[in-house]
Amino acid sequence: MDKPVTPSPGGKTVHLPLVDMKSSLHLDGSRAYVHPADVKGRFATARKLVFVVLLAVYVALPWINVGGHPAVFLDIESRSFFLFGASFNAQDIWMLVFVVTGAAFGLVFLTAAAGRVWCGWACPQTVFLEALFRRLERLLQGPREKRLRRNAGPLTWDKVWRKTLTHLGYVVLAFLIAHVLLAYFVSVPQLLRAMQQSPAAHPEAFAVVAVLTGILLFNFAWFREQFCVILCPYGRLQSALLDPDSLVIGYEKSRGEPRGKAKKADATAGDAAEKHGDCVDCGRCVTVCPTGIDIRNGLQMDCVACTACIDACDEIMDKLNRPRGLIRYDSMAGLVGQPRRFFRPRIALYLVLGAFGVAAATFAYGRRVDFESNVLRVQGPPYTLEGGLVRNAFTIHIVNKRSSETVFLIEPVPAPGATFLVPLREVRLKPLAQVSAPVFVTLPANDFVSDRALPLRVVPKGFEADARTITLPFLGPKR
Repeated sequence: MDKPVTPSPGGKTVHLPLVDMKSSLHLDGSRAYVHPADVKGRFATARKLVFVVLLAVYVALPWINVGGHPAVFLDIESRSFFLFGASFNAQDIWMLVFVVTGAAFGLVFLTAAAGRVWCGWACPQTVFLEALFRRLERLLQGPREKRLRRNAGPLTWDKVWRKTLTHLGYVVLAFLIAHVLLAYFVSVPQLLRAMQQSPAAHPEAFAVVAVLTGILLFNFAWFREQFCVILCPYGRLQSALLDPDSLVIGYEKSRGEPRGKAKKADATAGDAAEKHGDCVDCGRCVTVCPTGIDIRNGLQMDCVACTACIDACDEIMDKLNRPRGLIRYDSMAGLVGQPRRFFRPRIALYLVLGAFGVAAATFAYGRRVDFESNVLRVQGPPYTLEGGLVRNAFTIHIVNKRSSETVFLIEPVPAPGATFLVPLREVRLKPLAQVSAPVFVTLPANDFVSDRALPLRVVPKGFEADARTITLPFLGPKR
């Protein structure tokens, strides 16, 4: 089936087989700006609800306090990180290995089981573009048909004010998204104070917001679906991540082909109805696609599983009194009439590997302590002799890794002949704060025979069960 196509703006009209068509590209390879049509349906409604929830979570997390700190606060300047009541410092950076690998593995498992549901329902690129920028565009410039006619027409006042207002709206949206993202790193109160001051008072934060706003504006105002098609590596990996039983969005070719007009498919005379499938070649599934593909050509890298084509096709089938599901969620096996298997060797392997990963992360996190205490020897001679006494000087370094203020007691453990001098026996530390407390130990020179290990306890007040005993390596003259 051929379709007239313009190779590029101002070029001649040619005919190209529909199977080779991609409405996001001209025949010369240049980009054709995609204007997806509006669509209504059960999936469109569900996605709107999901987008609202995700946007609400994104905006609310820096505002919600858990344990006296924002639910998510990544204070890079002080190397302090707060996640849903748990506090971490730079010494816990190794735990990011489990976070990053867990997220990557989770995406692999999700793709094998449910296809690119992440791309269509939860990816920030999709959420911001579909829930904010394209919605603003439709509000100010109208539906797809009006936008196309206006873009192809001459420069008029109506075109100028609508385009100008749309792009001003894009700037505001990008500006707000950038500020919310910055709130995850500087806290909301500090961000609000900075916004009321001159940019010169906070040049680093201002530069970050300016760059982020520019990147977001370029992406969501112009680049759009090209990010998914060109930059994102995830789509290119789906050939390795998917198998015939993975859930995808597909077209049932055996039911839809050969395509024919609605009146021919509904004919009652002779066997005309049997010569055509349910697809009436209306092109509705193509016009609603945000990446400009034709889902009837099979699974493609450009498909982000947004479900718009499902709702569009179901709407046409309803009007023609035909069963829904010509385009639907199914596996590639199911689309050709074979049963879909959920539990299969690949899924079993992923579940086993995932269980090992969860066990390793749980074990590693369980070994994490709520405070650190280390012994450092004071710079200079390892010991001093004074009045028949051997003296060693130490520094006890304590880091409070709790999310609440904690009092720590430094308690020497009695040892024969040893005398402890602890100027700071009690220290109060705020969350993720640290202190270095001096400790001096003396022994009579006559009693010193060889190096000794002297114990000392660091006790968090109120959490005595978590007390730790550290060892002071006492050195002296060899006999």
